[in-house]
Amino acid sequence: MNNSYYIGSCNNIEKRVSLHNSGKVISTKRYMPWKLIHLEKYKSLSEAVKRERQIKSWKDRNAIENLIKKV
Repeated sequence: MNNSYYIGSCNNIEKRVSLHNSGKVISTKRYMPWKLIHLEKYKSLSEAVKRERQIKSWKDRNAIENLIKKV
């Protein structure tokens, strides 16, 4: 485990996690393996991207970990 969190949005989560764990994504390759620990679903990609940006703006590991604990 690398203690990193990846925050992103997509329309096929299984495919996205598989892609990151295949080593084909240069920016996440060195942190493999990735495990899904939190998922939020939205009606549109634009809503999902808005939420992604909100979470990334926190820049505080504790805030992200508190989000995960709430689930």
